[in-house]
Amino acid sequence: MCGDAAAHIVGVHLYLERDGKVLLGLRHPDCAYAGSTHHFLAGHCEQESAVSCLVREAQEEAGLVLDPADVDLVHLVHVVDRPGGQPRMQLVFRARRWLGEPQLREPDRCVSWDWWPLDALPEPIVPYTRAAVEGIRAGRPYTELGWSRPGSAR
Repeated sequence: MCGDAAAHIVGVHLYLERDGKVLLGLRHPDCAYAGSTHHFLAGHCEQESAVSCLVREAQEEAGLVLDPADVDLVHLVHVVDRPGGQPRMQLVFRARRWLGEPQLREPDRCVSWDWWPLDALPEPIVPYTRAAVEGIRAGRPYTELGWSRPGSAR
């Protein structure tokens, strides 16, 4: 099996909940992935730990300050966007506490931050974002999306 394993892209996502609402950003229409679609604050790990990446992305994208001690992994989505596409591990972390209010720090990537009721998520929304929110609410730690094997969706 040496050398046969597909490389996975690792994404980190921030699940912030306040007063029964979740923070989602509206991606810029010109974004390469999911333009004009709602999504978590997120990023890809760049030779760093997942929590370090999350802390960095929260500061860079929205001016939020996270303490790694206040962050918990709450959901994992193992997704492939299209047949033959590169698989992705989407790690969703909840911050119990944070400093600051969301700011538009990267307007070329995100045009707004808004708090959405958990039972009335906006459309359009990135499919694995919706799946993660639903999984978190149901107490499920794991979801698979896009895999063509029979019985693989959970």
